[in-house]
Amino acid sequence: MKTSQLIFRASAAFAMCALGLASISGNAQAAQVTAAMDKAIIGSFRDEGIVAVSSIMQDQTQALCSDPKMATGKSGAKRRAAIEKENLASIKPPSDGVYLGDWKEGEKIAQSGRGATWSDKAGSANGGGCYNCHQISKAEISHGTIGPSLLAYGKTRGNTPAVVEYTWGKMYNAKAYNACSAMPRIGHFNLLTEKQMKDVMALLLDAASPVNQ
Repeated sequence: MKTSQLIFRASAAFAMCALGLASISGNAQAAQVTAAMDKAIIGSFRDEGIVAVSSIMQDQTQALCSDPKMATGKSGAKRRAAIEKENLASIKPPSDGVYLGDWKEGEKIAQSGRGATWSDKAGSANGGGCYNCHQISKAEISHGTIGPSLLAYGKTRGNTPAVVEYTWGKMYNAKAYNACSAMPRIGHFNLLTEKQMKDVMALLLDAASPVNQ
């Protein structure tokens, strides 16, 4: 049994004893334990600056992907497909129909991991933190590997309307293509502004950007 499973079971057992639920069995017990643990977690947070407690509440996509059976098992296949369809419908194209901005600005955004913390001022620009998960340029000596390398992204894929729209959609809401993708829903949650997203798009697709050299 994995360590994480042991820790979860120990935590659940402790919660059941504390709440007097040890004599309740089956789904009812699990539901009550989950509710009690959720309440305890939420109770340990407070609104601070621009960050609200509501930000830790899961939407239906996050809830689905928190359940291992639904996230990867056959039993969740239909639900995952439905979730992807719902997320796909949420994607909004650029308001002016222009997808590409300035790749030089996009590089700055990709390099920055700042933003969205309680100490940031409301309205301040967030960074993309792209290098946390992806390799983007050959010059970068440190990058994450959670996501695939994006080297030569535009060079190998081209910039047809289909590629451009897919890239925008993937950045806007990756859950539209993979319900339990690890990639943040950047546009869906307004993590970057429309202009910032255009600049990152240019970083990926502009032939002059370091991505495509």
